[in-house]
Amino acid sequence: MQTDNKKAIFAWSLYDWANSAFATTVIAGFFPVFFKQFWSVGADINVSTARLGVANSIAGIIVALLAPLLGAIADKGTSRKKFLLFFTYMGVVMTSSLYMVSKGNWPIAIMLYILASVGFSGGNIFYDSLITGVASEKKLDFVSALGFSLGYLGGGLLFAVNVWMTLSPDTFGFADAGEAVKISFLTVGVWWAVFSIPIFLFVKEPAGEALSGIKAVKAGFTQLRDTFHELRHLKTVFLFLAAYWLYIDGVDTIIRMAVDYGISIGFQSDDLIVALLITQFVGFPSAIAFGYMGQKIGAKRAIFIAIAVYLFVSVWGAFMQEKNEFYILAIIIGLVQGGIQALSRSFYARIIPVDKSAEYFGFYNMLGKFAAVLGPVVMGGVGLLARSMGYSSDLASRASIASISIFFIAGGVLFYFVDEEKGREEVKFLKGDG
Repeated sequence: MQTDNKKAIFAWSLYDWANSAFATTVIAGFFPVFFKQFWSVGADINVSTARLGVANSIAGIIVALLAPLLGAIADKGTSRKKFLLFFTYMGVVMTSSLYMVSKGNWPIAIMLYILASVGFSGGNIFYDSLITGVASEKKLDFVSALGFSLGYLGGGLLFAVNVWMTLSPDTFGFADAGEAVKISFLTVGVWWAVFSIPIFLFVKEPAGEALSGIKAVKAGFTQLRDTFHELRHLKTVFLFLAAYWLYIDGVDTIIRMAVDYGISIGFQSDDLIVALLITQFVGFPSAIAFGYMGQKIGAKRAIFIAIAVYLFVSVWGAFMQEKNEFYILAIIIGLVQGGIQALSRSFYARIIPVDKSAEYFGFYNMLGKFAAVLGPVVMGGVGLLARSMGYSSDLASRASIASISIFFIAGGVLFYFVDEEKGREEVKFLKGDG
C-alpha cells in the first residue's frame, strides 16, 4: 500500500485536474450553450432543456446500472486501473468527436455526450475507490479535498483558455466563435488524456487475488450478491447513501443545468460563462479549506453547512433578476461545491469495508447517477408542466430551479441521522473484529 506517499497522493489528485476539464468546459459550460443555440437551433427553449435533461438522465442510468457490478469485478480481479483506463479512453474519444457534429444534428450530439458522460462517470468509480490505497484515515478529508481543489484549478484554467478562444477567435486563427467552441471539445480530450497519465504510472493497484476474464466476472457477481446481504447489517452505510442520493441530486442538477437555466431566463451566454469561471477559481482554495474544516469540526458538520448553503441558492436562484446576482451566486456555490463533494467522498470512505472499496464506491456512484437521473428530469418536467398550464417561459424556468430545493431538505434530514462511529462499529462487527 502507498498510504500517504506524496507522489501517489499527487498523482491520484491530478486525475481530478485531468477529467474536470470535461465537467467544466463540456457539462457545465459550452455543451448546454452550444446544444441550445447550435445543435437544437430553432427549438423552443423548454424543449431543448428537456432534451438536455433526458440526455443527462440516460447517461446516469447507464452508469448507475453498471457501477456496482463493475466495482465488484474490479475488486476481485485487481483491475481498478484497467477499468479506469477504459472509461478514460471512452470519455476522451467521445468528447473529441463532438468537434465533428454539424449544426442542427442534436441526436448525434446527444449520443456522443451520453457516451462521454458515461466515460467520465464510470472512470470516477475506480478513481474514487483508489483513495483508500493512497490516504490514511487521518488524511482522507485532506486528500479528497486536494483532488477536488486541483480539479477546480485545472478545469478552470483550461476553461479560461477556451472562453478566451470563443471571445477572440481571430487571435487563435478561428473563423468564428462556433469553430472555437468545437475546437474546445478537442482541447478537453487532449487535456484529459495527458494529465491522466500520472495516476497510471504512480498509483499502485491494491493487492488482491489476481483473477482475470470469466473468473473475475463470476467472482464479481458473487461479491455483489454478498454485498447486498451485507448492506442489511450496514445500516449506517445504507442511510448515508440514501441521504447522499438526495442532496447530491441537487448539487449535480445545479452543475449540469445552471447555464441552461440562465439562458432560459434571459441572461447572455457570455455572462454565464464568466460566472462559471468565478465558481471554478473560488472553488480551488475553498475545497482545500473544506478539507481542513472537515479535520477540525468533523466532516458531518461541514457537509451540513454546504447543504444549507445550497438550499439557500436554489431558493434565491428562482428570484434572480440581475446578472450581478448570478455572479454572487457563482461565488457562493464555489465556496461549497468542492467541499460537499470532497467530504462526502471521505466520509463514505470511513464507513465502508476497505477491501471492497471499488464495489462500495460503485454503489456510491450508482446512487449519485440515479440522483442525476431524477434532478434534471424534475427540473425539466416542472418547466414543461408550468408551460402547459399557460405560464410564461420565464416563470416556468424559475419554478424549475426552485423545485430542486426539495432534494436538499430531504437529504439534510436523512443525513442528520447518520452516525459515523456507529458505521465503523458495524463494519468491524461484520468482519468479526467487534
